[in-house]
Amino acid sequence: MTFSTKILWSGDSEPEGASDAAAGLTFVVPKKEISMVPDMGKWKRSQAYADYMGFILTLNEGVKGKKVTCEYKVSETVEKLVDVLATMDRWIDETPPVDQPSRFGNKAYRTWFSKLDQEAEALVSSVLPADRMAAAPEIAVYLRESVGNPIRIDYGTGHEAAFAAFLCCLCKVGALRVDDQLAIVFTVFKKYLSVMRKLQRTYRMEPAGSQGVWGLDDFQFLPFIWGSSQFVDHPTLEPRHFIDERVVNEHHQDYMFLECIKFINEMKTGPFAEHSNQLWNISAVPSWSKVNQGLIRMYKAECLEKFPVIQHFKFGSLLSIQPVQP
Repeated sequence: MTFSTKILWSGDSEPEGASDAAAGLTFVVPKKEISMVPDMGKWKRSQAYADYMGFILTLNEGVKGKKVTCEYKVSETVEKLVDVLATMDRWIDETPPVDQPSRFGNKAYRTWFSKLDQEAEALVSSVLPADRMAAAPEIAVYLRESVGNPIRIDYGTGHEAAFAAFLCCLCKVGALRVDDQLAIVFTVFKKYLSVMRKLQRTYRMEPAGSQGVWGLDDFQFLPFIWGSSQFVDHPTLEPRHFIDERVVNEHHQDYMFLECIKFINEMKTGPFAEHSNQLWNISAVPSWSKVNQGLIRMYKAECLEKFPVIQHFKFGSLLSIQPVQP
């Protein structure tokens, strides 16, 4: 592993039992802890921040140089997670948009969200090992937080972070294991992205905290990080190629980064350099490893170190606000 947070993946050598760390925990319903800008220091020093970044970077390392379509193990837990996301997807079909005067933020989203709100704990319970059912209320909070805001009918990188936190918690209780890494990104997260894009399109969700053309993307960030890692040491495809629509259409099924570009091209009109200026600039970076390192720095600066994003993050026993133990 690329980091020292042992409890994150401590179920890997015990096929039947989940992590000892999780076994000793009293689970709690997560709550907000960052209420003012000066609280941001608490977040950056917290065990939650160390575990979250460790999780993101471990997956970043795991997918390096690999295609989405490569062979990898798909565990029973991964299959159950896909079922959960398929259920959420089906609820969209069962909840069509309503006629309303405003073009954006279709109110039918609130009906869809209330269904998830009611069922989240049961969905999480369906994924957990029998001896970890007590964790369901805690972990379900992150699933609810991962799909957008029902009041504003918007979605952004804070919601995406909640889904990564949800997966991180499943690792900490031993439901997901070290050898699930590729499946976490290429199966579970890919399906999550598909459901989120369907939500965004169906209910015309607003981007939360969008920086317009100066932001990386209206809605997502993580697939660009992991997607750029997939390209590291690629023999032919360089960063300059991702603005070529022919390359995107030919390779998007193998590479998350190109799938993101394809979605942007479908949703936006006009020259790419104008509607996605930040990505246009990235296409001039000479190597994918530099793109990857730059995106990780940018993610920390633009998402994880921004109070408007982190004020909504919730902390419990699995992702704790307590400082990292020296």
